[in-house]
This record gives sequence, structure tokens and C-alpha cells, in this order.
Amino acid sequence: MFKSRLQIAAEALVIAALSASAAAQNPQAPIGTLTDLESTLLACWVPPPMEQSRPGMQIAVLLSFKRNGELFGEPRITFQSREASEAERSAYRIAVAQTLKRCASLQFTEAFGNTVAGQPLTMTFIDDREQPPDSRAGSRPGE
Repeated sequence: MFKSRLQIAAEALVIAALSASAAAQNPQAPIGTLTDLESTLLACWVPPPMEQSRPGMQIAVLLSFKRNGELFGEPRITFQSREASEAERSAYRIAVAQTLKRCASLQFTEAFGNTVAGQPLTMTFIDDREQPPDSRAGSRPGE
């Protein structure tokens, strides 16, 4: 039930390594509001494959940015759905890390960058995809 310190450190390293080494892949208009920031991060969000997912799974990450739109410090998972198995949680932690990698360096307007620089922000990702009926029964198409 409790995670080992090694497990927690390894998860933090995965998120930090993926997010710190990446640059934004999709140039866009500068982000000027929290709504724009949320929309941009959600556009980068790709949940785990259906066979590793959990309907309604929620995962929240605490992060902050520099004025120039780069991540500041290490993002940290602050919440995961209680009902999820450790394997499901791990799949979602990886998905969040990959999301931050895809959107690692965002383009902020000067005013927005000055406003959010160093401020802790929480982003919650929710897997609201419909599970195919076959996956709920434990079988996959073609089996």
C-alpha cells in the first residue's frame, strides 16, 4: 500500500527527465490566460492505451513555469484515483510525463509569463473515454 522511497524517486525522475529534455512540438499563438494554458496542456494529453486505462481515472500534477514558458522545477503528481491499481497509476504517470514532454516549453505572452512565473499550478487530467464493451468483459476483438 505504501510506496517505497525508491519507487517515488523513480517516478519523479521519469517525469523530470521527460519534461526537462523536451521542446514544444506544435508552434502556436502565445498563451495569455490560464484557460489557454489548460487548453494547450489538454491538447498535448494522450491517455494510456485502453488496455492499461481505467474509466474515469483522474491524475493531478503540480507544476510551475518560468516567464518564458519553460517548466520551472520538477512537476509532482499530487493526486491519483484511489480505485486505480498500481499498474494503472503507473501508466497514467507515464502519460502525464509524455504530455509534459510534448508541451515542455510553451510560448507565453510577456504579461502572462510575468503573472505565472514561479506560481504553483495544478493541472488535473481525466480519462473520460468510453471503454469498448469488449474490454469490460475481459476479451479483445479478434480473440
